[in-house]
Amino acid sequence: MPFCQICGNEIDAALVRCPYCGNDQESEEQGQSFPHPQKFSQKTVNLEQGLPTVEQALGRLEQAISAARQEQIRVLTVIHGYGSSGKGGAIRLECRKTLDYLCSKGEVADVIPGEDFNRRHGTVKHLLSRFPELSSHPHLNNHNKGITLVVLF
Repeated sequence: MPFCQICGNEIDAALVRCPYCGNDQESEEQGQSFPHPQKFSQKTVNLEQGLPTVEQALGRLEQAISAARQEQIRVLTVIHGYGSSGKGGAIRLECRKTLDYLCSKGEVADVIPGEDFNRRHGTVKHLLSRFPELSSHPHLNNHNKGITLVVLF
């Protein structure tokens, strides 16, 4: 069975659009063969290290996503912290706004807040079926509001 040329999921050979990421596929008749999926890799970036300002943290986030793309990282764990106020800090809020915006623009495949990163969440179930290596992720099922997972294409 062939694989999606973008996300690497196994897809039906008759499909022209991947049901997972929604990207069009080139057919074998067009002289293109379907590539094998990319090897799974993940990385963690700590945006709160050194007590940065919101702007500095967002700059680090942008750099981390860019570097992860170049390194062909599939899942980026972003540590942004929860904040000391008890209701979520500014870095967390702005980081998640930025990631949601990137997701809506199609620049990242998915964004999973740490508090939703558990085996029972529908998106996470799908992610774990695609990347079984995430079953050993240290934050799985911890409901950690201080992290966000970014799934890259």
